[in-house]
Amino acid sequence: MEDEILTPPIGPFFRFPSEEEGMAALEAAGLLTEDGEFITASHNHGLDVVGTITRGGEWNEEGNVVVPPTTLDGWHVNLKGEVPEGWEQYAVHPQNPARTWA
Repeated sequence: MEDEILTPPIGPFFRFPSEEEGMAALEAAGLLTEDGEFITASHNHGLDVVGTITRGGEWNEEGNVVVPPTTLDGWHVNLKGEVPEGWEQYAVHPQNPARTWA
């Protein structure tokens, strides 16, 4: 009998219009500490704050930008667990996510 390879689920993924709006949503959902730190895991959720996503770009040997990367719109968060109220409007379904759950 062959072992079945299980692919871990990915997403859900969320894209907020800005970091400020994303942080406000995290705070409203109770996913920040009193000090404004992310609560990345509990018995009920897993939170992966991706932030700004860039694609491509080229740098020379000194680390200077030759071709700047493209910045994707929004501020990104991955969340496992119950979706907080109002977050449905920020849900996205990327074909090639920048980061997934392992």
